[in-house]
Amino acid sequence: MTETPPHLMTPAPPQEALPAERKRRFSFAADPRLLGLAGVLVVLCLVGQVTRPELFFTESNISTILRLAAAIGVVSVGMTFVIISGGIDLSVGSIVALSSVWLTTLATQSYGPWVMVLCGLAVGLGCGLVNGVLVSYGKVVPFIATLAMYVSARGLAERLSGRRTQVVADQDFLTFFRGAFLGIPALIWIFALVFAVGWVVLNRTTFGRRTYAVGGNIEASRLAGINVKRHLALVYGVAGLCCGVAALMVVARTTAGASTNGMFYELDAIAAVVIGGTLLTGGRGSLIGTLVGVLIFTVLSNIFTLNNLDTDIQNIAKGVIIVLAVLLQFRARKARTGS
Repeated sequence: MTETPPHLMTPAPPQEALPAERKRRFSFAADPRLLGLAGVLVVLCLVGQVTRPELFFTESNISTILRLAAAIGVVSVGMTFVIISGGIDLSVGSIVALSSVWLTTLATQSYGPWVMVLCGLAVGLGCGLVNGVLVSYGKVVPFIATLAMYVSARGLAERLSGRRTQVVADQDFLTFFRGAFLGIPALIWIFALVFAVGWVVLNRTTFGRRTYAVGGNIEASRLAGINVKRHLALVYGVAGLCCGVAALMVVARTTAGASTNGMFYELDAIAAVVIGGTLLTGGRGSLIGTLVGVLIFTVLSNIFTLNNLDTDIQNIAKGVIIVLAVLLQFRARKARTGS
């Protein structure tokens, strides 16, 4: 029997040599942080059931929770991309407001529902790309660039609407977005679709791998041949597009566009992403964690509403959860670096 010469033998790659992104694809199944988040969500559900057993685990209440989570969940998908890339976006709530106002003007509604949809998506995408160009090509700090968009987009929304609520008169638009498929509201289907597409892009495409790489080490990514400026601009464009989708969902739920739509969405989205385990320094995170973070905050709000508790106590509880999440992130990072 002829033996294969040593120089022709192909050694099996060691486990530690596997690409980081390949290991990351399957890491969520055993990630203790995500298991802990799931445990927190289960505990909150038990609290809701104990405090209001006749209301919490009902079909209507679960549908309400998911519909309320849908819009902020879509915004949080875009925010996850931005934070993983090492940035931040304070303008998402204002972009939602501007998109909702623009798509509900009388001029836009006169062209029909599909023009309304395209208009909302285009405004969101355009604002996101402006943020991205300012950050990547203009070298403006993300905090400042998106803060400027936060103020400008909200102001433009007030200007366009005259600070008045614009009611949707197009019944086809409302019929589609307020309808249901297989007994599940359309808003939940849209959220599920956006989340699924975002997960595939982040975990199964070159764009997702580059997003992690840029967030982990921007200079090493540039030396590796990644067009960092273009990629960052596209990442903020993704966030803006998600805001456009969320604007459609908010308009469908409230049947109106207003400059007050999307208020505090930036804080809720950032909180959900951080709670989900995405590092504020970039380079690490997951959409699964973001999804659980969104559900935790939505269930918490629902419990407070069902029990007629004051919103100030709810905000204090949210603040405590955010601080604990950041402290746990800091502790985990310190344990990994050993410093």
